[in-house]
Amino acid sequence: MRVAIFDFDRTLFPEETFPLMMNHLKTHPMHHKKYSTFMRKILPMYVAYKLKLYPEEKMREGSMQSYISAFTNSSREDVEKFFAQLANQMKKRLNPEILHRLEWHKARGDYTVLVSGAFQPMLETVTHDLPFDLVLGTEVPYSENYIDSKAHVHHVNGKRKMELVKKNLILTDIDWKNSYAYGDSYSDLDVLESVGNPVAVQPEPRLEQVAENGKWEIITPVRS
Repeated sequence: MRVAIFDFDRTLFPEETFPLMMNHLKTHPMHHKKYSTFMRKILPMYVAYKLKLYPEEKMREGSMQSYISAFTNSSREDVEKFFAQLANQMKKRLNPEILHRLEWHKARGDYTVLVSGAFQPMLETVTHDLPFDLVLGTEVPYSENYIDSKAHVHHVNGKRKMELVKKNLILTDIDWKNSYAYGDSYSDLDVLESVGNPVAVQPEPRLEQVAENGKWEIITPVRS
């Protein structure tokens, strides 16, 4: 079986999602007061990162932890509604080239996977009408249908992406040489190098250099 693995941020969706999540929280009619709680948690970490005292991967994971911790005592229903509202806006702005590739992979019988550090309920809403066989994202921790702010958020980033894909496909015989993967970031390298057909989508400079050296396909944004 061939697989086609897609990233979300700057790949299926042409932008970074975290700034949109921040703005959604800041302006939300019901949850906007949580924004100050989130900022108090994230600011020291972000400053340390900018001073090169904190690694990027830990900063990203800590940001996701801080974000979801701001929803302490919120119900699963409220949190999933919150993410669905943002996701329904994002569905209108997906990358048409990547949507075309997704349809192409389905037509040729490939098993399609979306793997991303974005929160799972948001990804499920965005992809509800898309032909993905498997959607893997960062799980929101709950306890008895309320946010468990003390639980560790296991951010799906870097090597964790490929580990999660392989964990979910462990009983399947995968033809990795003839499989595809799409990503934008150097942190996606573990996924991209696992397949015979890696595709860099509007890649950041470090990944662009790797893609050029390896003669990978590069998809750049369509200029209007």
